[in-house]
Amino acid sequence: MKILVTGNLGYIGSVLTDILLEKNLDFIGYDIGFFKKCNLFRTKDNFKQIIKDLRDVETKDLSKSDYVVHLGALSNDPLGEFDSKITNEINYRATMKLANIAKNSGVKRFVYISSQSMYGISNTENELDEYNSNKNPITEYAKTKWKSEMELNKLNSKNFTVVTFRPSTVYGVSPRLRCDIVFNNLVASAYTTKKIEVKSDGSPWRPVVHVRDVCLAILAGLQAPTELVAGKTFNIGIANGNYTIKDLAEVVQKVIPNSKIVFTEEHLRDSRTYKVSFKKILTELKDYYKPEWNLEKGALELLNFFKEIKFNESQFRGIYTNRLSCLSNLILNKTINNQLRFI
Repeated sequence: MKILVTGNLGYIGSVLTDILLEKNLDFIGYDIGFFKKCNLFRTKDNFKQIIKDLRDVETKDLSKSDYVVHLGALSNDPLGEFDSKITNEINYRATMKLANIAKNSGVKRFVYISSQSMYGISNTENELDEYNSNKNPITEYAKTKWKSEMELNKLNSKNFTVVTFRPSTVYGVSPRLRCDIVFNNLVASAYTTKKIEVKSDGSPWRPVVHVRDVCLAILAGLQAPTELVAGKTFNIGIANGNYTIKDLAEVVQKVIPNSKIVFTEEHLRDSRTYKVSFKKILTELKDYYKPEWNLEKGALELLNFFKEIKFNESQFRGIYTNRLSCLSNLILNKTINNQLRFI
């Protein structure tokens, strides 16, 4: 099979491409390259790469692809709020353009990476499932992901399988590490400052999952029989994978015991809080998705990685590990314009 992977030069995509190379799977990368230079260590590049805006995708870009893994997006809530119009153009309109071209080009399977942020604010007494739970997207990023899901499902057919995955908040080592996502942020803060800075009161709930387990789910989406995945949506996570922010901070303190938990409460009580059910993926795809990571193992991995590369506070707070800062810097330096087009 030939796979087109959009967003392959991002945080998750960089890990996924390494795994695809390890498994000798044939793929082509497709990425605009905003974060191409954000790698903290040398990455493998022995594969074909298309450097191109998702908004400009053409039939020729998919002419030799059997499967598409669509990771490309302005990813996460703060980045999505950069400009709501552009977020809609990239995350929704370009997604639908890509999917329609894929279907018309004979692509067999379209694996869409969505988000659990669409659950927004919810009653945390119950775990949210894929279909019956209310969707309450409160950010432009979440809204575009939910809208894309609904439209993509309409394209599912006998000859064009659409499968959607909603990852929990991701953590773990990547060549293009992000420190603007919660668990990575807490570990990086502890390592570089000896303070675990919790910006809320610690009470909001978050499901979290390791980046390599997300990649295992994507592989399951590529390899599982059509009847198991066609037209279906799966939350990506692990058993008992929901934690309060305070829980996450306490795991970090256990791994880095000379650090101190500090509640800055600069965001006061974070309004986004939700618990998610992973029963569907852990049962229906149990033969294909076998998560391997837990929080403590992931924190130790990050700690050892930081020691190896001599990670410091400047890097933790800098443009290479914080995506909104990176984009803003590209605009400031007139590398890209306000429409996020290269100049």
